[in-house]
Amino acid sequence: MISRENFAGWYRNRFVWVAVILLVVSAGTVVLVNRAGTEAEPADLQTQITARMRTTLEQADPGQHNHAGHGAQQAATTEKPAVICGVRVYGYEPTGAIALADVQTVYGFHLCGVAEQKRPWDVAVKLAGPVIMDMSTEPAGIQVVEATEKVMFTDRVRQMLPPKYAELALKEALTESEMADQRRRYDAAAGL
Repeated sequence: MISRENFAGWYRNRFVWVAVILLVVSAGTVVLVNRAGTEAEPADLQTQITARMRTTLEQADPGQHNHAGHGAQQAATTEKPAVICGVRVYGYEPTGAIALADVQTVYGFHLCGVAEQKRPWDVAVKLAGPVIMDMSTEPAGIQVVEATEKVMFTDRVRQMLPPKYAELALKEALTESEMADQRRRYDAAAGL
C-alpha cells in the first residue's frame, strides 16, 4: 500500500506538476492548431476565388461581361476607363477543392461600373448579374447569365446555374461591405 507520507510527497513534487502542466498545454495546442487548420483553409480559398474573380472581371474588356447592349461611352481621350467590380461567390466546382488551382468553375454575381473620369456612380455605365467563370483556362472564361428573346431571366438563371446557386442568384447580390468597398474604389478610379 501507499503510505500517506509517500502520497503527500508525490503530490507536493514540483517535477510532477511541471510534467502535468506541459502535458495539458501540449494537448491544448494540438487541439487549437487542428481546429484552426480546418477552418482557415476554406475561408482562405474563398478569399482567393473572390480576388481572382474580381481581378479577371476588372481586367476584361467590358464587352466580355456586358449586359443588354450597354457599353461604356467613348471619352475624348484614348485612355480606356477602369472597370471596378464588386463580386460575390455563390460556390465553385469541384466543391471539394482545397487550392485555387483545383477550382474549375465559379458561380457568382458581379456588379461592375465603368469609371470614366468625373462621372459619378449614379450615372456610370454598370454591368451586373449572375456570372459563371471557367477557371480552367487562362485568362478565365466569363459567361454572363442573360435572358434571351424566348427565355425569361429567371428561367435562364435556373438553366445555367446548379439549383443551389440559382436560388441564391435570384435572391442575393453583393454584401454591404463588398458594395461599400466597390464604391470607394470606383470613386478613386473616377477621380471623385
